[in-house]
Amino acid sequence: MPQLRIITTTQEIMLTVPAGANLRQVLLDATLSPYTILTRRANCGGRGICATCGVWIDADEPAPEHWHDKLAAQFGYPRLSCQITIQDDMTVRLVQDKWIWGSRDAARRWQSG
Repeated sequence: MPQLRIITTTQEIMLTVPAGANLRQVLLDATLSPYTILTRRANCGGRGICATCGVWIDADEPAPEHWHDKLAAQFGYPRLSCQITIQDDMTVRLVQDKWIWGSRDAARRWQSG
């Protein structure tokens, strides 16, 4: 079972999760919201259209599959936690400086291979 390392501003948490688990749901189940105060209630519920559940993937980033997540990854925006299926170990950093979506960081653009 994959190990998920979650980094917040105050702590690091290690979780063992079943392969195939949805990252957004794992975070919510662990009371580690990928949302802001503004978007906790005003979001798409994990359908991949609002981009409010963005997180940074610090290690072992999976390839984006959903069109919205592909755009986020291509341009260096936080990845959509609702569109990430955990198959292998991964390190995730919750985005702390966002009002709604999170800022762009061109250095974090996803690169295949």
